[in-house]
Amino acid sequence: MSFANIWVLWLLPLALLAWLPGAEHPLRNAFVAFVPRDRASIVLHWVLRLAAMLALVAIVLGLGGPYRPEYVIERVGQGAEIVLVVDRSRSMDQGFAGGSTTGPAPLKSTGPEALDYYSRLANARERDPKGQAARKLLSEFAAKRPDDRFGMVVFSTVPMRVLDFTQKQDVIQAAITAGNIGRGLSETDIALALLAGLSYFEDRPYTGSRIVLLVSDGGDQIDPDAREQIQRLVRKHRAAIYWIYLRSLNSPGLMLERGEAPANVDVVPEYALHRYFGSLGVPYRAYEAENPAALQKAIDDLDRLENLPIVYQDIVPRRDLSPWAYGVALSCVLLLLAAHALEIKRWA
Repeated sequence: MSFANIWVLWLLPLALLAWLPGAEHPLRNAFVAFVPRDRASIVLHWVLRLAAMLALVAIVLGLGGPYRPEYVIERVGQGAEIVLVVDRSRSMDQGFAGGSTTGPAPLKSTGPEALDYYSRLANARERDPKGQAARKLLSEFAAKRPDDRFGMVVFSTVPMRVLDFTQKQDVIQAAITAGNIGRGLSETDIALALLAGLSYFEDRPYTGSRIVLLVSDGGDQIDPDAREQIQRLVRKHRAAIYWIYLRSLNSPGLMLERGEAPANVDVVPEYALHRYFGSLGVPYRAYEAENPAALQKAIDDLDRLENLPIVYQDIVPRRDLSPWAYGVALSCVLLLLAAHALEIKRWA
């Protein structure tokens, strides 16, 4: 136990005032010499003095601000250490691709095709934004996994750490909700975001499953130096990579379409990133979500897969103990008041 205002403890000697001899006030018509010794009265006399002393001690301790400092305990649960790497680019404010598998072709005419193109584009913009749907499902996913430890990185051109590893649900939910504020930039750098996510595992003991969960609506061409660095870190930390690809209108999938040129595998960012993740030599899964239902299915599948035993350390927060001291003081004072109320001051 520690004290916030330890200097107040210098007042503790005031509790000895309860033991000072006081003036006796016998009944006016009583001759005390003829009164036999009453052990019950003697015991009550000392109990009341002890209550007075305890009340003074408790008041001084309460003013000193006693508290139990925070401490670390080890817990065992079912879950994983998950770093959410969430795209916050401007395109995440747009809608899904809907039921389309290929999206509208690039506009090259002003005929009926153009009318259909703009109609589908307008419908996509009127749908719920991909980022909003993703944050809603991520919130539900985190709420169902109380033993997981979550960290979070949001990114566009540069990554931003918004949440260190924690299992405190109110903090996790606040971090996920905060991603809905403002508008993102038009460009992304997934390589920097992945490196920021992998840095969460640096100098941490391996106690269970580790996951980097990338939520993005596009791919990226990663330069050779960044590729080598990501591969080294992901193997060093033994982290699995999950990619929830939120497919936008007129965006490619993760695999070559039938009849598409094989050379596009190295040209289209989504193809290149999917192929690179698969070559890292660590567990990797990709989910292509072109509507909220597909996104829900991907989240549910992730919830089933990563539910292994995990050992983690939890910080028990500081606890204020002054209410207990004031409670003891109040009980003692009530006892003294009750004794005073029952005291006989005159013999009727």
